[in-house]
Amino acid sequence: MPTTNAQQAIENEDTPVIQIEGLVKQYAGAEIPSIKDFSLTCHAGEIVGLLGHNGAGKSTTLKCLTGMLPFNSGSIKINGYDITTSPVKAKFTFGFVSDKHDVFVKMTGLQYINFMADAYNVSKELRAERFEKYDELFGLGNRLKEPISNYSHGMRQKVCMMGSLMHNPKLWILDEPMIGLDPLTSEKVANFMKEYAAEGNCILFSSHNVHSVQKICNRAVVINKGVKTDDFRFEDFDSMAGSLEEFFLARTTENKYTDDSEQGEEN
Repeated sequence: MPTTNAQQAIENEDTPVIQIEGLVKQYAGAEIPSIKDFSLTCHAGEIVGLLGHNGAGKSTTLKCLTGMLPFNSGSIKINGYDITTSPVKAKFTFGFVSDKHDVFVKMTGLQYINFMADAYNVSKELRAERFEKYDELFGLGNRLKEPISNYSHGMRQKVCMMGSLMHNPKLWILDEPMIGLDPLTSEKVANFMKEYAAEGNCILFSSHNVHSVQKICNRAVVINKGVKTDDFRFEDFDSMAGSLEEFFLARTTENKYTDDSEQGEEN
């Protein structure tokens, strides 16, 4: 049975948190792959921004990473566990926040958080401690007693974040996490991400917002039409070559969709 503590599931602290090798994903009926020979390695302590225009393949990459989508070839390991052959062990070590929050809407926020804590075998003592911490961070207060169907997009984002953190995952994966959050919460979440990574965890989030990635992340991975074009740490980024936004625009092609499922979405 999987461990109740995501941290204890890591057998070797030197094991990469994320190890993607040669990932290829092609949807049925599509003429070309949505993801082409994509490789990525991330380690504890890193905050990595997956940066790309809408339809670049960010959400598809994250869905393959989390086991939500099968892929055609390549391999994915999370904290040493293969997502295909050991999916339960892998999933116990990460938390995922999708850009879609239209599930469990009949639950109250509190019921959803307890549901997530139950799913990851979080003890009553730990869940109470973490609930207090994250309730202060996200500030939903008494609204947690209401059905999620009453929530705005931003509120659903907050409660999903709370639920995904209840088991203290070694890896936190988020798809466009800042969309719908008010400025104050965005600032709090950004600061929390830095603290969480400093504790030895890893964060990977997708975004098409250059400024959010540069503000929060210590590393950026640029994806364009399903291909990784760049992978660099911000401390190595040559600002003399221009701003990150100018660099990003020069390296990508806007409004060129490769994944029909992503057209029109904020991903």
